[in-house]
Amino acid sequence: MRLELETDRFYLSRHYSEAVEAAGGAPIHISLIPRRGYISAVMAELDGVLLPGSDSDIDPLRYGAEPHPSLGSVHKVKDETDLLVLEELEKRGLPLFAICFGMQVLNVSRGGTLIQDIASQVPTAIKHQQGPPRDRPSHAIKLGKASLLSSLAQDERFLVNSHHHQAVEKVGRELVATAWSSDGLIEAVEDCRPQRFVVAVQWHPELGWKEDSLSQALFARFIAATREYLREDDAVETETAMMEENATDVIWSREKSVGESR
Repeated sequence: MRLELETDRFYLSRHYSEAVEAAGGAPIHISLIPRRGYISAVMAELDGVLLPGSDSDIDPLRYGAEPHPSLGSVHKVKDETDLLVLEELEKRGLPLFAICFGMQVLNVSRGGTLIQDIASQVPTAIKHQQGPPRDRPSHAIKLGKASLLSSLAQDERFLVNSHHHQAVEKVGRELVATAWSSDGLIEAVEDCRPQRFVVAVQWHPELGWKEDSLSQALFARFIAATREYLREDDAVETETAMMEENATDVIWSREKSVGESR
């Protein structure tokens, strides 16, 4: 979710939910309520998390930096909620698909840092704020050969849209960069642990999901990961129930045996 300061309301672009539903998922919104109990209760019912973009910037104090003159607005409630979501997600091992701001807050949550303003801090950068039409692919990215992204794109180069003025600087723990723009800026990261599905991209695949093949593949793979998580979770619950039932049978049998001996 996002926070609109002028009207004090939570909101989110329709494209995220539509893309998730079209890929076979059932989207549920998490309100920006940064309370651990609330986040834990909501996420107990989820099989995966899509962390969306935002029109705000992460507080640079969270990654040990002072605010740059071109830093955008900071929404404390957004930062705190997303960080709690990521903390709970890590505990549960839930699949994660992070987009734009979502990628940046993921990186910060893992101890990484950000470039606070590309235009003023990276003189050789290409244009990363393309403007409308928002779904238009505006620049190329290079994909890492062994990455999930390259396997989904079936290529090492792809065209993407671009709507960000910040970027990942130092990559956080257990993350690896898997895509770059021609100016060297990081455009995607993935979790390096083979048992985890964590994919984060700097562009907006939710804007192009109706026609863009990589966007479609990303949402389809995310939903597939949530189904795999659900199957594994169900298997654990079934095994736990069987163990509890067997333990009860053993206790009952022992009590019966003792009673008969008396």
